[in-house]
Amino acid sequence: MAPVSGRGTKKGILERLDGGQVVVGDGSFLITLEKRGYVKAGLWTPEAVVEHPNAVRQLHMEFLRAGSDVMQTFTFSASEENMESKYFEHAEEAVWAVEVLKESGKPVAATMCIGPEGDKHDVTPGACAVKLVKAGASIIGVNCRFGPATSLKTIKLMMEGLQAAGLKAHLMVQALGFHTPDCGKGGFVDLPEYPFGLEPRVATRWDIQKYAREAYNLGVRYIGGCCGFEPYHIRAIAEELAPERGFLPPASDKHGSWGSGLNMHTKPWIRARARREYWENLLPASGRPFCPSLSKPDI
Repeated sequence: MAPVSGRGTKKGILERLDGGQVVVGDGSFLITLEKRGYVKAGLWTPEAVVEHPNAVRQLHMEFLRAGSDVMQTFTFSASEENMESKYFEHAEEAVWAVEVLKESGKPVAATMCIGPEGDKHDVTPGACAVKLVKAGASIIGVNCRFGPATSLKTIKLMMEGLQAAGLKAHLMVQALGFHTPDCGKGGFVDLPEYPFGLEPRVATRWDIQKYAREAYNLGVRYIGGCCGFEPYHIRAIAEELAPERGFLPPASDKHGSWGSGLNMHTKPWIRARARREYWENLLPASGRPFCPSLSKPDI
């Protein structure tokens, strides 16, 4: 399947999702631009939109080239009074937002920063999903705070809540690009490595292909990433779901599927890695002496 840039007739997001099409989201902005020297950690304000617009534009272009269908504006915490938390950790707040946004007449997508334990007031993921749909959201799900495996657990619980209530909605997941099996309710912000020592937790591109396939098999059709998701992670989603989408992203011109580009390597033991079975079953080492298997969250 050759990479192509054309994607046919433009359709609205609900039209795509109603037709069962995959919508690939974007990835990390705050953490990625901080690493590149354009955003100061702490307040996480999007000053770069004004100070370094070309850097923001370039990152958008990289996500687009990697296969993103939707790219969000870099406006987190861009209010007169900075939000103390990533807004939607409480179902009640999310419901208020949905109700206000419904007045626009546009489709409303509402994702929450929650894990399997639910929101800050112990509202379960299933109950959060029901509240969002009843408020009028057409697309619901989770974003940020938790890694791929944990986020998919939360999505399953949301689906179960909707099924029990006899409700339906399109599902959306934008997990972290980090593994967080040891996180509690607060997610990765409670880890001692947050935010400057998270690199040993970065998901591989193969981890993300697995995440994309598992999300799709669950019935999720809007699949993207949040903090830690680099363009190559988005490319991994696009490549895994290329059979369903019908095309590969332009960035795949420079990437062989499942390491196939290694077929031309001069070392025979490297050439032997040019197969799906090798990368799919790899157990990556941390490479760090005396590295603990898990961390003890601060909270």
